[in-house]
Amino acid sequence: MLKTIAWGTLLVLILVGLFYRNEIRYGWWQASGQIHILRNVQDVEEVMADPAFPDSLKRRIALIQEIKKFGVDSLGLNPSKNYTTFYNQHGKPILWVVTASERYKLAAKEWKFPLVGTFPYKGFFEEEKANQQEAELIQAGYDTDINEVSAWSTLGYLKDPILSSMLYRSQGSLTNLILHELTHGTLFVKNNLELNENLASFVGDWGAIRFLTYKYGPESEELKKYEFSKKYNDAYSQHILRGGRQLDSLYATFRDQKVEVRKDTLKRNLIRQIVSSADTLLAGQVTFSKKADSTETKLPNNAYFIGYQTYKSKQNTFRKEFEQKFGGDFKKYMKYLKDKYPSL
Repeated sequence: MLKTIAWGTLLVLILVGLFYRNEIRYGWWQASGQIHILRNVQDVEEVMADPAFPDSLKRRIALIQEIKKFGVDSLGLNPSKNYTTFYNQHGKPILWVVTASERYKLAAKEWKFPLVGTFPYKGFFEEEKANQQEAELIQAGYDTDINEVSAWSTLGYLKDPILSSMLYRSQGSLTNLILHELTHGTLFVKNNLELNENLASFVGDWGAIRFLTYKYGPESEELKKYEFSKKYNDAYSQHILRGGRQLDSLYATFRDQKVEVRKDTLKRNLIRQIVSSADTLLAGQVTFSKKADSTETKLPNNAYFIGYQTYKSKQNTFRKEFEQKFGGDFKKYMKYLKDKYPSL
């Protein structure tokens, strides 16, 4: 009987392995990348005690600890051991993310992963593998985009390290980034990445203003610089989201058209118009935005617009709910969100 069970279990494992072989291989790549990082981190105390480590960067590490404490004490984010270790990237990117969309529809390709659910992007610790994945998607007819990633969250499963590239950000940008990732470790809803990313972006934006005001003062240059960049980036995000709706309307007219060259021309002309008209935002005062290039060789595609839908489309929803129902009490609002949404 035991022998029969053992053989049956082995057969099930073989079948699962065959069916999910791509997922297992990808999981191994990701695990290897994470293990490499974890094996090469230093404790923050060790870095801070190193006389050869620049004082300017030590101040950024100390700032991260302040931001983390503020997030827990003032925003209700979960305490964790994140950012108690440091990983030196030696000036090199560490993670690449591939996104893809249907060619004539703003519909993201999704990947399903065990435990954490569905994601409209796929990350790689090796650029070559990211490029290979993009090439396969292009061959399959998708619009694609690859971005270098400056941080990520393991949702509390591992200790997320401080990455050396973080230390070269401005105070406002660094605060936003840390609070964004800590939000993921506090609340992450399975199969709802749009909610997760929009919530984390809202907390990062709002929390950064509150922290900079608390630390540097309401008239500080640090706060003014961040508020101006946020004002432009918000305007740019809304512009791209409106552009996405224009593209959706255009694609709806393609149902009866069969000539792809004609479709591509109409699509390209509209995207060029959307991107070029961004120069009029805030009287053309472009600052820190990741602004798309309108030149023919670098014109963005549907995957670029998908990224803004994932991260920015629900910002006003969270802001209105917070302001109208919770009167500025963010810890109360965060408790409400934790109770409302089941988190991993």
